[in-house]
Amino acid sequence: MPIPQTEQRPQPPWLTHAWSELGLHERTGPANEARIVAYARSLGHTDVTDDEVPWCAAFVGAMLERAGETSTRSLRARSYLEWGLALEAFQLGAIAIFSRGDDPAAGHVGFLIGETAASYLILGGNQSDSVSVTAFPKEKLLDLRQPDPHIAPQPKTKSETVNPTLFDAAVAHVLKMEGGFTDDPQDPGGPTNLGITLSEFAQYNRKTLSPTTRLALLQQLKDLTLADVQPIYKQNYWQPSHAAALPTALAVFHFDCAVNHGVTGAARLLQSTLGVDVDGDIGPITLRAAFAEPSAELVERYAEVRRARYRSLPHFPRFGRGWLNRTNATVSAANSISAHFPDPPAPPPVRTRISKENTMTENTSPDTTTSTTAPKWWGQSLTIWGVIVTTLSTVVPAIGPLFGLDVTAEMIRQIGGQLAHLIEALGGVIGIILTVVGRMRAAQPLMRRPFQLWI
Repeated sequence: MPIPQTEQRPQPPWLTHAWSELGLHERTGPANEARIVAYARSLGHTDVTDDEVPWCAAFVGAMLERAGETSTRSLRARSYLEWGLALEAFQLGAIAIFSRGDDPAAGHVGFLIGETAASYLILGGNQSDSVSVTAFPKEKLLDLRQPDPHIAPQPKTKSETVNPTLFDAAVAHVLKMEGGFTDDPQDPGGPTNLGITLSEFAQYNRKTLSPTTRLALLQQLKDLTLADVQPIYKQNYWQPSHAAALPTALAVFHFDCAVNHGVTGAARLLQSTLGVDVDGDIGPITLRAAFAEPSAELVERYAEVRRARYRSLPHFPRFGRGWLNRTNATVSAANSISAHFPDPPAPPPVRTRISKENTMTENTSPDTTTSTTAPKWWGQSLTIWGVIVTTLSTVVPAIGPLFGLDVTAEMIRQIGGQLAHLIEALGGVIGIILTVVGRMRAAQPLMRRPFQLWI
């Protein structure tokens, strides 16, 4: 039977925290419920990354520590058998430890909230894969415990204290701007909670959004917590926007812009601000330009470009005031956050373009260009020998008889052609010899350089 009203005591604070988690359920498929994972991680178990591990003890420990009490910080249910003080009778909110099966090491732990003739009613975690109220047989009870009032809560060690990152600060600002659940018919994004639209939520969880699944997904969207959406923001916006590679103030503003305008749209607005080619793809040129001027000035210019973009949208009359207020708030947040986080290293400068005249030449002086084609000896020119042969074939037959020579034009052409080929061959041999000797006497080695490429 339920506990008589006269036996009830004021609800302890850890039980209040536990009730606030009622209904939380493990996620099916590859996705994990971030709040369940956070129970274990808050106790120092940073290696826990999914909600498939037994988490009843993690739930009890997390609720106790939220209330300022010391827990065992263990993921084993039976660790609470040696914790706190033993109770001889029922007490609301007592920690109840039960056996589970025949394994002497296995067990279950939760908060006692009531009893019947045969069972104890337990508010706990990992009960049917959720935070729920479940009846456990009284014969399975191992012990009832309560916190020892003489033991002060254990402070977290330095290794258990998580320092906030730039992403944490940036996403906290975004969540402040986005607010909670909305479903404005005039908002093209549709149902949205904490800045995550219904379609985006379905895609992130690899689920199909259809009339059949819409209601269930909509309820899951409404149930999103701050811990749930952080991985979505990191995967969908922080990383693809390259915000971490930008100067800190610009990173915060650009991240918020990516959330509101899309990653590609924000990249185009940033490139317009920086005066580089607008292609929607942030690469080395855009990143170098982001470090070329003071961040505060760039953020102000970026804000003006963003305001102009808002004013061009058809929904500006309906949402414009909120958009402009968000822009102003983000400028302030970017400058404030940048005071607490250093800028990342600037990318290396762009190398100068090398012209083709300097390619494969021994002269490495940047002020001198040398042609890659060496002058050719006239004796190697078939054009010149063609002129000579043509001239001789015309002149010699005419003046030859004056000197007692009977030479026809055809003879001149044959002799000239053979002589031209002979000299051409000799010129090739001489050219090879000169090349070999020239390279043996060269003071500098030949260098291969890029041809008309930007590096």
